[in-house]
Amino acid sequence: MAFKNLLVHLDPSKSSAKRADAAIALAARHGAHLTALAAAAMPTIPSYVEAQIPAAVFEQARESTMESLTAAVDGFTKKAGAAGIAFEVRKELAKGPLAELISQHARYSDLAILGQSDPDDPLSGEPELSEDVILGGGRPVLMIPYIGAMQEPGRKVVVAWDAGREAARAVNDAMPLLAAAEQVSVLIVNPKRGPGAHGDEPGADIATHLARHGVKVDVKVYTQRDLSIADVILARISDDGADLVVMGAYGHARLREMVLGGVTREMFRHMTVPLFMSH
Repeated sequence: MAFKNLLVHLDPSKSSAKRADAAIALAARHGAHLTALAAAAMPTIPSYVEAQIPAAVFEQARESTMESLTAAVDGFTKKAGAAGIAFEVRKELAKGPLAELISQHARYSDLAILGQSDPDDPLSGEPELSEDVILGGGRPVLMIPYIGAMQEPGRKVVVAWDAGREAARAVNDAMPLLAAAEQVSVLIVNPKRGPGAHGDEPGADIATHLARHGVKVDVKVYTQRDLSIADVILARISDDGADLVVMGAYGHARLREMVLGGVTREMFRHMTVPLFMSH
């Protein structure tokens, strides 16, 4: 199935325009319709100080947020119009959790395009926002780094393969990108051989599957005990000049990921290129 209906989340952050650029380029390449959801959380006042703050202050904060979203929409509209893609815009303040609002809209798309949280920009949202959409949206997510994408994502792709359910889902969901890529490398770190794992020849089965879809693929297997899996992936991205990573999200229970870290969270924090993730 080709990507024909994309969703990009816009917010008041500095990185929002860079995310829009990547989404527009992707829509143009795949001939897809692009919906821009300009959304932010409704400004709230803690109940214990609500009585001490005039309602006008709350309304001013709301109007300021809407003005920021309008500015993001204006910038997007000009770029999307110039690119000649089919697009539409939706603007909304979330009365409940913002992740739930984005997830509701994402369910009517093939792919949701979100942004990495910037620790130096509170307007980019909390890291948990993208996590919650990935886990609850029911659609794959393309995460764009807050520094932006150095080039259009999807020409040189790394598939982080661990033979798990989440990785299999990610590969299936990303097939339109993989089929259109110039180069796809399947990366396996510290493989387990034999039945129930990667097989006798790690990577051979997934490479065969991708090749049958017309994907130009090679397999790279690394045994590395001194570095984390995320560090190995990041190193290979740099060495190969990759512009996209496809991987499954949260292979373990989320509570365990929060306590122990995990590849997903490490990649969220240190990503240098867009991440295509499914759960």
